[in-house]
Amino acid sequence: MPSKGASRVLFGTDGIRGVVNRPPMTAEVALALGRSLTHLLQTRKKLRRRPKVVVGQDTRLSGDMLSSAVAAGVMSQGGDVFIADVLPTPGLANLTASTRADAGLVISASHNPFQDNGLKIFDGQGYKLPDETEAELEALMASRSLLDSGAAGPETVGRIYRINDAVGRYVVSLKATFPRAMDLEGLKIVLDCANGAAYKSAPAVFEELGAGVHVLGNAPDGFNINRGVGSLHPEVCAGKVLELQADLGVALDGDADRAIFIDHRGEVVDGDQIMFLCAAHLKKTGGLAKDAVAATVMSNKGLEIALEREGIALERTRVGDRYVAECLRKNGLNFGGEKSGHLIFLDHATTGDGTLAALQTLAVMKTTGRTLRDLAANVSLLPQVLLSVPAARPAELSASPRVAAVVRDVEGRLGRQGRVLLRPSGTEPVVRVMVEGGDLDSVTELARECAERVAGLGLAEE
Repeated sequence: MPSKGASRVLFGTDGIRGVVNRPPMTAEVALALGRSLTHLLQTRKKLRRRPKVVVGQDTRLSGDMLSSAVAAGVMSQGGDVFIADVLPTPGLANLTASTRADAGLVISASHNPFQDNGLKIFDGQGYKLPDETEAELEALMASRSLLDSGAAGPETVGRIYRINDAVGRYVVSLKATFPRAMDLEGLKIVLDCANGAAYKSAPAVFEELGAGVHVLGNAPDGFNINRGVGSLHPEVCAGKVLELQADLGVALDGDADRAIFIDHRGEVVDGDQIMFLCAAHLKKTGGLAKDAVAATVMSNKGLEIALEREGIALERTRVGDRYVAECLRKNGLNFGGEKSGHLIFLDHATTGDGTLAALQTLAVMKTTGRTLRDLAANVSLLPQVLLSVPAARPAELSASPRVAAVVRDVEGRLGRQGRVLLRPSGTEPVVRVMVEGGDLDSVTELARECAERVAGLGLAEE
């Protein structure tokens, strides 16, 4: 068994991700991952039956190739595969738990362009794996020890099954999270599915609850996922909201685990504002566990101030919705998220879910009778500028003492209200530079200066 101290190289903050047919996003890696995951399940759970692994994907052209490779790896090790086909990431997590599978694996690169893809794993309860387990998987994949130790013979090879009603099951589970005495009659919604995994499920949810839905980005062709639509291009959804005089716009990303919201005036509402209005409503209705919320270090100081005003504590975590989920479970909390739009309602789901977040936001709007813009106005966000600095080795650059000196210098000039956050991206070869403070002009200028200085150090350290 690999050491628990093994390091993670393939896995980033959200699984393995990269350009398809280039390491690490190859059929060979997918095969090795399927084989290693099945072996780990067998050894950890000491199963007296075949391990069960549910596999789903988004709409990328490469999904079928990688799904087939993962399935072959699982089956070669004696596991059974249950194919869900195209399904949002949170839908796959839900299906993994509801079918009592041992693990789930979704093939998606979220908001990335179609040439990228990714491999994300869930445990049998539908939660993303902790860093330590991912490190064990990497060690198994690298050791090649399983190449000659698969199923003992033809009769022990695993089987493959198809879950033909996966989308329907997911739609039913989402509708069950909406108050039974409430519907969406009279509301007009613009929904952008990003030509991604939710192009069937999300429209069905809102339509079946009675909303008038205008759908964008619901014609995937294998190449157009996230292209000019979805959460990366909220202006498209915003334009249609204004044109149709809709009550709300919702722009999903490729795997629909997050959402960007647009109010009736065609303006994007920040994810921290959405988090606040949901948290405040949960507290008012007695549904917020321990009167506390989990959010990442990227969330605006304004959120913290607004929550404190409502008597709600804020727990900060590392960037990544799985770290938010870990914090919720560890501390007995039930709500948290990221300003990027990943919201986790732990009473209903185990991971970020854009469609679920939209339903809960709509429930607040219906209950209060207020527009999204009015509700969001309760949070005054401090100016925050986020820039990306290309870096061959993001983690090394972020940890550099010279970079730390730059951060201290900039923070000193920002004053007590300001802060600087540097972090290596888990999915791209960049360092994120975030600067926050009281004045937009000074924050913008200092963010640019900080990014330029960090970039210069990165080049010098090559």
